[in-house]
Amino acid sequence: MRKGKVIFNPWFAAFIVLVTLFFASGGADAQSTPKLDAFYTIGEMNKASIVMLCEKGIVPKPIGGKIAKGITQQIAEGDQPGAKRPTDYLVIERRLTELVGEDASRVHTGRSRQDMASTTERIFLREALLEAFENMNKARGSLLSLASKNVDTIIPAYTHGVQAQPTTFAHYLLALAESLNRDGDRLRQAFARINLSPLGTAALGTSSFPIDRARLAVLLGFDGIAENSYGANHVSPAETNMEFASDLAISAVTIGHFVQDIHTQYHDPVPWFMLKEGELTGISSIMPQKRNPWALNTLRQACSTVIGNAQSTFVMAHNVTSGMFDFRSSAQAVQAARNAAGMYKLLGDIMDNLVVNRERALAEVNADYSTMTEVADVLVREGNVPFRIGHHFASELTNYGRSNGKRPTEIPYTEAVRIYKDVAGEKLPLTEAQFRTSMSAEGMVFGALGRGGPQREEVNRMLVEHGQEMRGQVEWVMAQRTKLQNASTALQRDFTGLSETASK
Repeated sequence: MRKGKVIFNPWFAAFIVLVTLFFASGGADAQSTPKLDAFYTIGEMNKASIVMLCEKGIVPKPIGGKIAKGITQQIAEGDQPGAKRPTDYLVIERRLTELVGEDASRVHTGRSRQDMASTTERIFLREALLEAFENMNKARGSLLSLASKNVDTIIPAYTHGVQAQPTTFAHYLLALAESLNRDGDRLRQAFARINLSPLGTAALGTSSFPIDRARLAVLLGFDGIAENSYGANHVSPAETNMEFASDLAISAVTIGHFVQDIHTQYHDPVPWFMLKEGELTGISSIMPQKRNPWALNTLRQACSTVIGNAQSTFVMAHNVTSGMFDFRSSAQAVQAARNAAGMYKLLGDIMDNLVVNRERALAEVNADYSTMTEVADVLVREGNVPFRIGHHFASELTNYGRSNGKRPTEIPYTEAVRIYKDVAGEKLPLTEAQFRTSMSAEGMVFGALGRGGPQREEVNRMLVEHGQEMRGQVEWVMAQRTKLQNASTALQRDFTGLSETASK
């Protein structure tokens, strides 16, 4: 790899465009997505239940066909503009009885409002998870695009709020990208535990009917069943809610750290990165010189809100008697996901509008002593000096420079020789050229050799790998969307076929 040459996989750039277009259109089948509420989920469960009950011979097909026609009419009524969409199953059953007759209640064979509510909450959770995941992937695309443009942009990095060492902006951004990748892994694992069907467990102990729970799961797009019938309704709901909310809260904490780093730049009269003026900034109502980064404030608030939603999820699940709805409700976890979706969207917008002043960032590095670690390392490597002696020399060199108002590049070589003699009692084992190079930010950053470091080769390797990892995450979300759509299509096909038997 030639020095200074930024290599970025062209496939990845094209992939970012593809992903952006996908999400800009609202994702797969965006226009056909139904209103997701309990009326909708009960309608889907009624469809699945009557199909399964007829397949198992628990309900005769002629009766099942009549019930199916009634379910179809009831759903159509609720889908009318301004129509009431009841969410209490007993209210829905009463209307279905008016349409079909007393046989309508057969659709409820082998189930309870308990397992129906648990199933509804899992449907809500999986949809909220996929929506948040989609927005996170889009933000990752913007982040990686920004990183690819800043492989050679040297910036100061901080520990304890104090300039510590130089790195590159790309290296810094890739740390956040890596965190988002872990967030994606956690969400995929949470989805695997969320997308298990409780339907058919009844109140807690199933029933004496041969309910095919696996078939119900397939019809509703679940990957399997929540096996233990007691646990499905009275143990696991709290866990799935808390796990999902916790995953989002972890992500919010990391993004909050990033926002704070960006926001700190606004304390400086000449920042090295800030938001370009536009929709994400605003002018003070009284101070014409001020450019307020409202998007950063809003993102910080969003991060805090997601964390608050997660805490509420735990509080709602804590110390609740079995069978109560408090711990089963996904409301707080779903709200966390909706807020997280907005959080990720705003993060992507900020990435797209962040202006980097490379010269100013490098000047800030050169104004301080963050390369002193390299001075000590060079003494070890080139002069065979014990590290602690090199560390002591670099510390004393820093004290001298700061007390005399000098930048590192302004320290005379003769003074460095004198200070080393005072520290080690020997001649400084570096030539002036070696000494000057050891204090160079470019030399320290691009001369790094460790895996995962800020050197160009490693950063470009990580960019490509992160692009591939993100592609896998995006394809996974697309696959889940496709699978759920296919399940919905198959359910409607089987349900329509059953409904048509009533007309024969």
